[in-house]
Amino acid sequence: MAEGSLVRMIARTLLSLPPPVLRLLSGGEAVHLGGRTLDPRFQFLAAQAARAPSLTAMTPADARRAASQGQKIYGGRPEPGVAATPASIATEGRDIPVQVYRPQDQDPQAPAIVFAHFGGGVIGDLETCHAFCGVLARIARAPVISVDYRLAPEHRFPAGLEDVLAAYRHVRDHAGDYGAPAGRAVIGGDSMGGNFAAVVCQELRRAGEPQPDLQLLIYPCVDVASETASMTTYAEAFPLGRATMEWFIGHYMSPQDDPADPRLSPIRELDLSGLAPAVVVTAGFDPLVDQGEAYAKALQAAGAPVIYRCYDGLAHGFTAFTGAVPCADVACREIAGLVREGLEGRIARAAG
Repeated sequence: MAEGSLVRMIARTLLSLPPPVLRLLSGGEAVHLGGRTLDPRFQFLAAQAARAPSLTAMTPADARRAASQGQKIYGGRPEPGVAATPASIATEGRDIPVQVYRPQDQDPQAPAIVFAHFGGGVIGDLETCHAFCGVLARIARAPVISVDYRLAPEHRFPAGLEDVLAAYRHVRDHAGDYGAPAGRAVIGGDSMGGNFAAVVCQELRRAGEPQPDLQLLIYPCVDVASETASMTTYAEAFPLGRATMEWFIGHYMSPQDDPADPRLSPIRELDLSGLAPAVVVTAGFDPLVDQGEAYAKALQAAGAPVIYRCYDGLAHGFTAFTGAVPCADVACREIAGLVREGLEGRIARAAG
């Protein structure tokens, strides 16, 4: 058995132990913070991570390798009934690598979903969200196009954002290539990918272009200019704490960038009217939980239809832990179901 497969088997065997045993191995007591109780499997993973080198002590290249190794251990298996095909999107400046997910029972009226993975704009790749994109494609019955955008510090802000925006426009304008209705698409992402998705909607409005059918924002980073209470409450959370957040932003932004720029902090946009309907999801044990909830409320106050869900016992990045944390897998399937419900309403209105 290969070393990686052995590590994966051992990790998953440990994580299958009963919750009381996992808590005992993690210090003996359940973790309660901010009125929430951490899932015992995430508690066990956090206890193990505390013994390992911190991401903040790594170079971006080393952090990418570590994240890739973790994904292989904790990520979910490929979703049955979904074909995943590598492709690329040609833009004026470069070809953007993507992965296209097509479900067997794709709804020809469902718009294509453009998705951007998490990673603070510094780490992550197409494998980071591979399992989740398969789940999203199958349950939403829609093609999903996952974008391998450029990463900092080699390519700082706004390079990654520009890639996602370009990919969205291409997919929208060539939707028939994916078996989807012409001129329509959905934008989504988690963490920094959620930041990109929120900003894409604002950029489209500034350009006078139609809004996406839906924006899917999963534990989005929407404010790098200030701190909410959750940044203190969950400052030591796993896998994202305050120090890790600062490490990401330090690599992603250049010294001359203004944190209050709405392209960095979309919640700072003064006018949020006219933006796409939104599904906004947060994790309870996450420094970003307050800002995600605040953005959902701001969108709703500005007139956008919004569905908001907080998975109190889960931690940031849970879309990448579906193979090891059953509650994370359930959450991802629920999120995909919310997207499908939102699309069914849009499809019905378009048909009428």
